[in-house]
Amino acid sequence: MEQLATFGAGCFWGVESLFAAQNGVTQTSVGYMGGHTAQVNYAAICQGDTGHAEVVQITFDDSIITYSQLLEIFWQNHNPTTPNQQGPDFGTQYRSVVFYNNESQRQLALDMRKTLDESDAFRAPIVTIIEPAVIYHLAETYHQKYLLKRGQTSCSI
Repeated sequence: MEQLATFGAGCFWGVESLFAAQNGVTQTSVGYMGGHTAQVNYAAICQGDTGHAEVVQITFDDSIITYSQLLEIFWQNHNPTTPNQQGPDFGTQYRSVVFYNNESQRQLALDMRKTLDESDAFRAPIVTIIEPAVIYHLAETYHQKYLLKRGQTSCSI
């Protein structure tokens, strides 16, 4: 059955590329979520005052890849201990965030964050925000599959 997952983990280009390559992920797109403005675009996001995060929205077949597996990929491929920063990118738009789409996703994300924190998997406490998915604003066309269009598979940090 197809389900939806939404993650923010820094610059959405690399995050999209990472998840798009996973077996069982049927579609990805990049966009903005979690802010307080109705009109959203990249220029506004870069100002850092909209409250929106850069996110990747993932459609996946849960008979092939589970939400728990997606969460593992999410936490293993960014630094969830730095508030509002990933690599050289700073600002609330680059925060580590899980936008859950149902109660099961919420509980899985909370449980995994707690387990990772208690295991000392990271040198500092996890600051990943876990909150309900709200209106998803699709990013501009030129951002979609950005790295794929350029023959790249990841961002260089």
